[in-house]
Amino acid sequence: MAEKTPKNAILVPVDFSPHSEAALAHAGYLGDCMGAPLLVLHVVHDPGEMPGYYLQALKKKRLGRIEDLAAEMLEEFVTTVQKANPELDALKNAQTTLVVGLPSSRILEMVNKVHPRMVVMGSKGSTGLRHVLLGSIAERVAQMCPVPVTIVKVKKKGK
Repeated sequence: MAEKTPKNAILVPVDFSPHSEAALAHAGYLGDCMGAPLLVLHVVHDPGEMPGYYLQALKKKRLGRIEDLAAEMLEEFVTTVQKANPELDALKNAQTTLVVGLPSSRILEMVNKVHPRMVVMGSKGSTGLRHVLLGSIAERVAQMCPVPVTIVKVKKKGK
């Protein structure tokens, strides 16, 4: 967990998806170019809204508290991205933090609290009826965020 929030950081909300992995690597590159530290944020969903990736890991680890599991998953996620991108100094010094709640609301609250230079986040790029009904966390953040937001998508294979 971050003890002291870095100034002029790049805030990188992650959900452990390949899109978040790409976003964190991209943020590491931007951090190196801009001389900006990284603050990696994971929003722990309310238990009633718990996504499947917690449930799968919970079965494997048998941890009692969701926050403990999420903290462990966050550290493993960041370490994986660091190992895949050893040339990025900003990734080596990335700080992490967890908050509990609804992702788009908590990301925007964190923006207002730490005043980052920018936000870099992944997006699945849902389209069609699913997008109309559920919307996108990245889209909501981009629409309401007072600082620049960069949305990163994983390239589809074969393109």
